Amino acid sequence: MEAEQKKNSLFEFVKILVISLAIVFPIRAYVAQPFIVEGDSMEPNFSDGEYLIVDEISYRFKEPQRGDVIVFHPPTGQRIFFIKRIVGLPGEKVLIENGKIILGGGNERVILDEKYLPEGLKTNPDSSFSLGENEYFVLGDNRDRSSDSRLWGTLKKESITGRAFLRLWPLSNLDILIINE
Repeated sequence: MEAEQKKNSLFEFVKILVISLAIVFPIRAYVAQPFIVEGDSMEPNFSDGEYLIVDEISYRFKEPQRGDVIVFHPPTGQRIFFIKRIVGLPGEKVLIENGKIILGGGNERVILDEKYLPEGLKTNPDSSFSLGENEYFVLGDNRDRSSDSRLWGTLKKESITGRAFLRLWPLSNLDILIINE
């Protein structure tokens, strides 16, 4: 009788484990995944050691937007993940002049309002980038400490894993991160 109970308990445990994996694995593989911020390239908005959930499904239904914080593999060929903010969208011209981000060229120039950055922050060096189809210009919020599009150029859409959706850790900074809804 006791052997029968142990067998039933083991069967129940295995059944719950299989059902859990059948639910969790597809969500983790296709919908959302965890991401831990490493480094200070996104300070002061995202700090080293913060635990985020990355939404992997939204960009299957809509295009990335300016201001989205994304996780991606950089075009440098590294298989690590980077986290940066989208500044330039496909087909745009991005100018960096006198510490400001300017979108467009010629007479139609708009200075990007980056409310998420500390006042007085400057973006250097002066440069110009023209974005092609499915190309994005991304920058770290900590411009002096970020390896981003200023160094390695534009980012192809297919390199984007997803957008930062939820900050889970530290609990004092628990936050839903979607700003462009």
